[in-house]
Amino acid sequence: MEIYLLRHGAAERTAPSGRDADRRLTGEGAAAITKVVTQARRAGLNPSLILTSPYVRALETARLTARLLDHGQDILTAAALTPESTRENMWEELRLYSEHPSILAVTHQPLISDAASWMLGTTRAIEFSPGTMVRIDFENLGLEPRGILRRIFKGK
Repeated sequence: MEIYLLRHGAAERTAPSGRDADRRLTGEGAAAITKVVTQARRAGLNPSLILTSPYVRALETARLTARLLDHGQDILTAAALTPESTRENMWEELRLYSEHPSILAVTHQPLISDAASWMLGTTRAIEFSPGTMVRIDFENLGLEPRGILRRIFKGK
């Protein structure tokens, strides 16, 4: 099974509402996502499922990704992918969809770095600037994640 973890693209500093969850992608953020998804598509990215945080910048990233990949299925939102979530909650959410051969999850810092390191069984952090994606392969989605890092894609 392939799991792709994608950090949303660069977002505006503040939303008109003042709520962090309402911050939108910038033009620069959309360009970085376009670049990283194009790279990943050439390398075989074809998720059977796209999950995303419900935050606006993540939703916009997921929608742009789906368009670039001609992904015809619904995009599912999950609170387990918000910045306040935990790696364990994120893993449990991913495990709900273990019948899918390839899952793309759009999420945030600091969750994405923590979760990726944990899934790889290391304390070494992966640098996730906005628009960065990794592919981690798993034999199965057991209680404890044990994946192998296959690729890192950077939008900048």
